[in-house]
Amino acid sequence: MEQVITIAVAGYGLRGQCYSQYTLEHPESMKVVAVADIVPEKVAAAKERFGLPDEMCFDSAEEMLKHPKLADLMFICTQDRQHVPQALEALERGYHVMTEKPISPDVSECIQLQRKAHECNKVVTVCHVLRYSPFYQTVKEIIESGKLGEVRNISAHEDVGYFHQAHSFVRGNWRSSEETSPMILAKSCHDMDLLQWLMGQRCENITSFGSLSHFRPDKAPEGATEYCLGGCKCKDTCPYDAEKIYITNKKTGVRDNNGGWPCNALCVDPTEENVYEAIKTGPYGRCVYHCDNDVVDHEVVNMEFENGATAVFTMTAFTQNTRRTIRVMGTLGELEGDSVEGVIKVRVFGQQGEEAIDVSKQLIGHVGHAGGDTRLVDNIIGILRNGDLEHNLTSIDASVHSHVMALAAEKSRLNQGKSVSIREFESRF
Repeated sequence: MEQVITIAVAGYGLRGQCYSQYTLEHPESMKVVAVADIVPEKVAAAKERFGLPDEMCFDSAEEMLKHPKLADLMFICTQDRQHVPQALEALERGYHVMTEKPISPDVSECIQLQRKAHECNKVVTVCHVLRYSPFYQTVKEIIESGKLGEVRNISAHEDVGYFHQAHSFVRGNWRSSEETSPMILAKSCHDMDLLQWLMGQRCENITSFGSLSHFRPDKAPEGATEYCLGGCKCKDTCPYDAEKIYITNKKTGVRDNNGGWPCNALCVDPTEENVYEAIKTGPYGRCVYHCDNDVVDHEVVNMEFENGATAVFTMTAFTQNTRRTIRVMGTLGELEGDSVEGVIKVRVFGQQGEEAIDVSKQLIGHVGHAGGDTRLVDNIIGILRNGDLEHNLTSIDASVHSHVMALAAEKSRLNQGKSVSIREFESRF
């Protein structure tokens, strides 16, 4: 019988719950044996869900880390600026680590964790889950097949979605670059990671432009109140109205039995009554024009890689849906694809027509980030069972480079798009 990997969960929020769910679906592979969270209701929910004894339930990750090693692997799913201190302590205790992205908004902390991982000879996997999705793995396979020739340019686009921007980056936990991380890191380090992986090259130079253009007080329509349920005269016409997003919207609202994201970020038990109570005076009920947010709502990043190939990445809040699209242009052909539709179209120069590859059926039974969440956990199980630390698809080295790219892009953006040398930027830390 193969080894069952034991898990200690540090942070039982949305991501901690997502990864922990795997253990209930695959008890033969993985088991949660300890949990920590600063919200007592979340700890109580985890205790019941996984059948944990009182002594394996903790009121913070720090409290859990005071104890000797409790499990094989620690899931670190806390806030951005807590990841590295907790991961370093976990490594000292003898844990392997899977940490939610981003590693840290501080380059020196990223490098510190990288060095510690090598020193301890432990698996440190950053949740760059999109590498594991059938969609992007197929794109990678097509590139490596040589069918497109030598890749010279990649164009990638992330549609954040108007409601997602309002929820996470205006009202929510990732609204402030000072409290958490800049947008290019918090939301789009996935994309920096994908681009360097698909290129198979280090990024050498980067530029970026973007700003917070809309979600600010001077853009508030006349009659807008501090809270959406505070008598706002713009409710009927405002797409960002909290009642619309969390209650009545058929895709995101709790009224149509959507008890998952984003409503489960507002309260532990997202009933219509509880969600209404949460938005009356809570952070998710605030007017989007009267929040304390500072992260950008649109950004473009230009990259030059070692072999002279280039890439452009665009992120924008102002879209109906959330999706990623990509175009890869090579010397012998091109491809384009939509991660939501799960269809990749390949056109080889000089040949008639195009090949359409549909990967959507591969998503059956796999949810979260186009199937990437569960496949990431699958990969970690394989690494730990086989002791094969050298073949981690999301190695700490690759993840740190993508973070350096994102933070160098942010430096460029803050300096009116001035080009930043990645090697020079990294050497300062």
